[in-house]
Amino acid sequence: MADTVLYEVSDGLATITLNRPEAMNALNTELKVALREAAREAAGDTAVRAVLLTAAGDRAFCVGQDLKEHVGTLFEARESGAVDGVMSTVKEHYNPITRALAGMPKPLVAAVNGVAAGAGFGFALAADYRIVADSAKFNTSFAGVALTADSGLSWTLPRLIGQSRASDLLLFPRNIGAQEACELGIANRVVPAADLAEEARTLARTLAEGPTVAYAALKESVAYAASHTLEEALEKEDELQTRAGSSEDHMIAVRSFLDKEKPRYLGR
Repeated sequence: MADTVLYEVSDGLATITLNRPEAMNALNTELKVALREAAREAAGDTAVRAVLLTAAGDRAFCVGQDLKEHVGTLFEARESGAVDGVMSTVKEHYNPITRALAGMPKPLVAAVNGVAAGAGFGFALAADYRIVADSAKFNTSFAGVALTADSGLSWTLPRLIGQSRASDLLLFPRNIGAQEACELGIANRVVPAADLAEEARTLARTLAEGPTVAYAALKESVAYAASHTLEEALEKEDELQTRAGSSEDHMIAVRSFLDKEKPRYLGR
């Protein structure tokens, strides 16, 4: 893994840290490639039962595309007539990263320590739970540089806050403070900036010790129901409940309930 992304696994919890604090964790090519591979590794590792996505520094979670790198590449591409190639980063990097984050069969917590803008906002929304520093800010940013949304933001944002509010924030980019983000449903919890790292790790650790198969089924059922009919959602619930009910963790939960003990899940 490149130095721009740190990856660590401990007791079932994978921590992915964006590590360009001097550039407000802007997404240059090296970071995008490293994040894509880290997200895929965490998603596919059966020993990982929860994932914490965080960032180094205290100014930014991620401000999106590194525009300094982008501008240089764009000018070169315009001279050669190959501008389409510059925007291939969406297919090569942003889409795979978003799929890996949103689709992983385990809980993903985003600890948003500062500004989350553009693709950084999108990656935060790909998480299942967002714990946010009281100093954090969100901004869609795309229209401000004459671009459209990527990193899944056109899909996730309307589902969280409604199409009308999402259109407002996309068409008229502005900073959304932590408290407003919580009121809109963008943030799940707001904590003092000084407490964010500890609170986020405690939360993610709790999920890493939970019933992983059930969590995966919950994620799949919610995503499926968002674009299917009630009847189809009921059929999916039946399928997924059978899967969860066949897990070792379900048997552990039932035995622990009968024995009046706290369950110790195995994640399978």
